[in-house]
Amino acid sequence: LQPVLKSLIDAGIISAIAMNGAGPVHDYEISLIGETSEDVGAVLHEGHFGMAEETGRDINFALKRGVERGLGYGEAVGRFIIDNNNPHRDLSLLATCVERKIPVTVHVALGTDIIHQHPAADGAVIGAASFTDFRLLTAVVSELVDGGVFLNVGSAVILPEVFLKALSIAQNLGHRVDRFTTANFDMQQHYRPLQNVVKRPTSGASRGYTITGHHEIMLPLLAAGILDRVKG
Repeated sequence: LQPVLKSLIDAGIISAIAMNGAGPVHDYEISLIGETSEDVGAVLHEGHFGMAEETGRDINFALKRGVERGLGYGEAVGRFIIDNNNPHRDLSLLATCVERKIPVTVHVALGTDIIHQHPAADGAVIGAASFTDFRLLTAVVSELVDGGVFLNVGSAVILPEVFLKALSIAQNLGHRVDRFTTANFDMQQHYRPLQNVVKRPTSGASRGYTITGHHEIMLPLLAAGILDRVKG
């Protein structure tokens, strides 16, 4: 679905992207070899799952260099993809956002991503990069007022929790974030997206929606509807 999301960026519809820690892993592998997949069950008990050298080595290096430059997680990996001239970088959302100067943030839980298994992984670096992005996302959320839209697509735990905390900070700092729209897209509806994206944040003058279906069907339909309306 990278091309579908990129079409919305090209049309000026998407103004920021947030990912959990798995996002950059798949984005980086797509930019490097044009695909991203692993048969977990087939290799887990052999100790091979998540042990691809390039993914762990390169992303951890990108984060270390990015933190040294004061960058967040998303920008650090996106810039590395561009600087490294990855063969399929045109398919990368991270690289696209960096090139278009669109905020792209990554929010991780340590131990959840395959790059944390790599010997080069540094918890302090990973934490610093993701914390920078948390602050950036909070700034983005503070601007949702009066017509903004926040979509949670597929993340059942991390992004709904991060969104709720970012919204709380924005409100605490005096930003009256209201009159916006949220929606949760997933194949089945879970507790945290329902409460932390659809219901609690929209209890004022905002609106929240749940859209249930497969991403490969629902997101192209959403994009087509938006682009048709923009062109019309």
